[in-house]
Amino acid sequence: MTTLTIEKKNNKRKIEKNQSTSNASNKKNVFETKDLNLWYGDDHALKEINLSIPENEVTAIIGPSGCGKSTFIKTLNRMVEMVPIVKISGAIKYREKNIFQPKYRVEELRTQVGMVFQKPNPFPKSIYDNIAYGPRIHGIRNKKILDQIVEKSLRGAAIWDEVKDRLNENAYGLSGGQQQRICIARCLAIEPDVILMDEPTSALDPISTLKVEELVQELKKDYSIVIVTHNMQQAARISDKTAFFLTGEVVEFSDTDALFSNPEDKRTEDYITGRFG
Repeated sequence: MTTLTIEKKNNKRKIEKNQSTSNASNKKNVFETKDLNLWYGDDHALKEINLSIPENEVTAIIGPSGCGKSTFIKTLNRMVEMVPIVKISGAIKYREKNIFQPKYRVEELRTQVGMVFQKPNPFPKSIYDNIAYGPRIHGIRNKKILDQIVEKSLRGAAIWDEVKDRLNENAYGLSGGQQQRICIARCLAIEPDVILMDEPTSALDPISTLKVEELVQELKKDYSIVIVTHNMQQAARISDKTAFFLTGEVVEFSDTDALFSNPEDKRTEDYITGRFG
């Protein structure tokens, strides 16, 4: 048996041990991936991913550029399939249902699993219309109900007091940090179950970043959150669990405090101490 084979087997046992520790609480899992593989053409981008994402917690995905972090969370709401050359094997269960089953409607999945992107991307519409867009798509036309949804969503994104007198103004007139919170409010307006965040603060200044981090901590009371971040300090501050990805594989997954204070894999230790990345 080669040294590489032994290392892979040992690593798999470590991940399974970490996985069982992560599942030891009474919380349910919103997502479970089983032997998930993904290719962009001939490029094997995700390799045998087995992860369970708990509800009402913040799960951080960390790792160097190009390690598969963003690809992974885009599989969770099947947005990655918008790339024509993508091939996927394995299973992803959302609330115990395999999202790759032919009868599982992508539109239904994306209603339950919202997404906030790296760069704020408000629509070129008023603040009000940005938030009301999703509910209108789902058939809500009553102005009174829309008003309630808009206010509730903006309050949920901790930006109501800043924009309540500007609802008819174009969202492009807001600062970058405000635009990102508008995008979060737009996500909340369709009442998702899970919020995926792909490096949501990487384009923001430190003050705006702090506001979004505080918001994430508040939102986990009602939502399950998966956040990709290149900022290890951010992951340590706001997440309950952390998965370290490297070259498309999960090297280690455990409670955040444990992973940062006592990593089990030498590669994890090397990454979080800045030896590479």
